[in-house]
This record gives sequence, structure tokens and C-alpha cells, in this order.
Amino acid sequence: MGVISKRKEVLEGNSIGRLSVINLFVSLGISLSVTVWALFIDSFVHSVALTGIISAGLTVFSIISFFLFIPLIERSDKGKLFFMSLFLLAVSYLLISLSKNLWVFLIFAVFLVGVQTVRLSTFGIIIKDKSLKGETSSNEGMIYTFLNIGYVIGPLIAGYVLASHGINKVFFLASIFIFFSLVVLKVFKVVDHSKLRKPHTDILKNFISFFKDKNRVRAYILGGGATTWWVLIYLFMPLFIINSGFSNSLVGYFLFAIAIPLILFEYKFSSMVGKYGFKRIFSIGFLIGGVLTAVCFFFTNPLIIFSLLVLSAVGMAMLEPTTEAYFLETVSSRDASRFFGPYNTTRDLNQMTAKIIPSLLVLFLPFKAVFLFFGALLLLMFFITLSIKDDRGVE
Repeated sequence: MGVISKRKEVLEGNSIGRLSVINLFVSLGISLSVTVWALFIDSFVHSVALTGIISAGLTVFSIISFFLFIPLIERSDKGKLFFMSLFLLAVSYLLISLSKNLWVFLIFAVFLVGVQTVRLSTFGIIIKDKSLKGETSSNEGMIYTFLNIGYVIGPLIAGYVLASHGINKVFFLASIFIFFSLVVLKVFKVVDHSKLRKPHTDILKNFISFFKDKNRVRAYILGGGATTWWVLIYLFMPLFIINSGFSNSLVGYFLFAIAIPLILFEYKFSSMVGKYGFKRIFSIGFLIGGVLTAVCFFFTNPLIIFSLLVLSAVGMAMLEPTTEAYFLETVSSRDASRFFGPYNTTRDLNQMTAKIIPSLLVLFLPFKAVFLFFGALLLLMFFITLSIKDDRGVE
């Protein structure tokens, strides 16, 4: 039995390693598109307000889609559905690269958002199915490490292509990376045949059932709290950098520096969950992020603020993979097919909220009030982690 168990452990580990490599190429493609997404919308509407409204509308559709596609995800072979979602994602980027009309772009963008919800849901379920009991967190750490490498390299490539070949070529290159991930997926032969014969088709019932379980609700809140910090980094900090008199190039250097703690520490911290438990990792992560972000309010030197935020990214390295792993540990493989999609709405919902509230705050208060808002939010998450009872974080 020991030999069989060890053999299974090695095979599962190889599956996670292969999924990590696949996710690297996917993240390269997506990070290219994310870098220029707002610029591409603005090229059609020539209005910051309309760009924001269109982005918000696509976010709302994304939230709805996570619930709409539950039956499809439950009754489908997860490996085949993941492959198809990547193929359609690549096609979507290719079609967007050819778009020269706003309405044509919007049709492709809505299709892209729907495909993305399916991809995210199936990928998370596959990770759950390929993880041995108690190893979900360390596996998520490996997945996110490769993802962040892609998000470091992608914007640099996007900047070069944008400057030399134009914005449409960025989306074309994004489709190439996604197509390449399909080739890698085929070569690695990562499969997951799990599916349900009787899917849950009642959207309202799925919504109510998700939020009836206190562990799922806690995971939803903590996962959303961790992702909102990235709104500060990717939306408000570039504005802060430019308004402080620095050049546009510093934005890229800052975002590069922010990613370094994630790449260095995410796998290490996520592997420590098995020894120290979710509660301790969560509480330290939210405390580091909350305190260092809030302290930025009291400094006037931008370089000190940049340094504090890079250090606070160490706290985020403790949270980014583990909050998702915490949710996956609270559900069975069967329930993951039903509830992982709805769980992912916490990212869209909380990031949308984190864009609106600070934007309203800066209308009446100094810009640095944004640091207090995000710091207070992370510290609130710190106190919520105190409600986690046992070492695994599941009651």
C-alpha cells in the first residue's frame, strides 16, 4: 500500500507541475490583453467614463456567467471543457485583434468573458481533483507562482509590442500564447473525466445553497478581501506615480517589483499551511498587508510608499494562493463543480466595489486616504480570520 500511495502522490505532483506550466502560457496571454484592455476600449469611445461603464458592464456579466454555467460545468468532462475553453479564448483574442468597430468588439468581448468564467471554473476544479488531501494549498502555491511569472513578463512584452506594432498586435500575440498552451496541454495529456449526470440547473437555488454554508461564506469574504488589494496596485498606484511627477516607465518598474515577493514566497508560504494551518497564515498575511498599506498614509515621500507596498506584497504572498485553497478544502470534489464558479464571483464583486468606494473618497479627501481604506479593509479581514476554529480552517 505504501508503494502504491507514493506512486499516486508522484503522479499527482506531476499533474500539478504540468498544470503550472500550462498556466504560465495562459497567464502570459491574458496578461498581455489585460495590459491594453482599457486602452483598446478607449480607442473606440474616447472617454474614460464610457470605458469604465463598459468594463463594469462586462464585470456584471462575468458575475452572472459564473452561475449560468454551473450545469454545463457539472455535466461536462472537465479536461475536455478546459481544452475547449482555452481554444475559444484563443479564438476570441484573435477575433478581437481584427476588430475595428465598437459593436463588433463588444460582441467578442462578451463571448470572451463567458469563456473566461468557464476556464477559471474548470481549471480550479481540475486542481482540486488532482490534489491529494491536505496538499491543495501547496499546489495552489505552485500554480500561482507560475501565474505571477507570466504576469511579470506579459506586461513587458505588451509594452514593447504596443509601442512598435500597435494595440491590435498585442491581442494577436495573446492568442498565440493561448494556442501554445493548448499544444502543451495536449503534449502533457492532463485529463479529468469527472462529471455529474444530474446537474443543478436552478440558478436561484445554487445561489442560496452556496451562501447557506458558513465555511463557504467565510472563504468567499476572505478571498474577496485578498483580491481587492490589487485594485490599489493596478488602478490607484499608477495614478499616484504619475501625479507624483514620475515618468510612465516607473509604473512598469513598480509593478515588476510588486510581483517579486509573490514569485519568491507564494509556494513556500502555501506549503506551510499543512504545518501551521490556514488561520495563522491568513492572520499574519492580512496583518502585514493591512498595517504596511495603512502606514503609507502617514508618509509624504513616494519612494517610501513604494517600498512599503512592495513589503506588504509579502503578506499578499501568504494570501493569494491560500484563500482559494481554503475554499477548495471546504468542499468535496462533487460540490466543487457546483460552487467553485460562484466562489470566483468574489473577485469581480469585491474588485468592483474597491474601485467605486475609493474613487468617491478622493472626491472629498486627499488621495492618500486610499491607503487608509485598503489598509482598514485588510485589517478587517484579519479580525474575520479569528473566527476560523481549527488548524485546517474548516469547522
